[in-house]
Amino acid sequence: MARPDLNLLVTLDVLLAERSVARAARRLHLSPSAMSRALARLRQATGDPLLVRAGRGLVPTPRALELSDKVNGLVRDAEAVLRPAEKLDLGKLVRIFTIRAREGFVENFGVALVARLAREAPGVKLRFVPKPDRDSTPLRDGFVDLEIGVVGQATVPEMRGQALYRDQFIGVVRQGHPLSTQSDITPARFAAGSHILISQRGIEKKDIDEALRSLGLERETGAIVESFSAALALARGSDLIATVPERTTGRLRTGMHSFALPFLRSEITVSLLWHPRLDADPAHRWLRGCVREACG
Repeated sequence: MARPDLNLLVTLDVLLAERSVARAARRLHLSPSAMSRALARLRQATGDPLLVRAGRGLVPTPRALELSDKVNGLVRDAEAVLRPAEKLDLGKLVRIFTIRAREGFVENFGVALVARLAREAPGVKLRFVPKPDRDSTPLRDGFVDLEIGVVGQATVPEMRGQALYRDQFIGVVRQGHPLSTQSDITPARFAAGSHILISQRGIEKKDIDEALRSLGLERETGAIVESFSAALALARGSDLIATVPERTTGRLRTGMHSFALPFLRSEITVSLLWHPRLDADPAHRWLRGCVREACG
């Protein structure tokens, strides 16, 4: 079956509004003969005369009256699709955005972000979901609007990304822990304690262990957890040592003793990730700006 000429919808909409071939022709900047040919094509396509002579004018048939509102709506919708997006009205915006992030992000930056949205766009809500791994498939599949994390091998190549902030790992112990009273924490003293390993997949190789191994040292693992908050909760009530990113866990470490790792350490870049289909979406662009500012 041949694809219909969708331009005829505009012609039909104007003809039904004007009920005159001559006036419709002038409105669409066509000659009367071209408009007459277009009306003939419409009659052939619909199987209905649509407009019939009544005295000196034209009147719509029942079929034309039936189509009138539907055709007008289709034309308006098509025009809306093909024109640039209207200026974003935050006061009228109603939307739920899903952000996938570690619990440290929610603790440290979520409060400021939610407060800003409440002021500027009260109809916008945030849904925070956990980030157990670096797989960005939920972004690609549309289940997540934004993701906060470190770009890795599991990140889908086509994702857009922008750096939010740089972070580095530090050691954290409870107040009163032997390491909290030492001004000079050597690699040997650090390694001699009992440590908390943070892993989503059980025991795995860590940069910290490699750095210690290069110094001829090895740390003992006293517990394995799946999140920074769990590691800090254990360290807060025991003599275990947690190693966590500094900026991401700022609020979570309140009341605890933090110290720089006593060996060479590299920084990590925490990034904002999204799918390219949302690049030009005004509301999504605004949200990305809010997240960047919340992270300082």
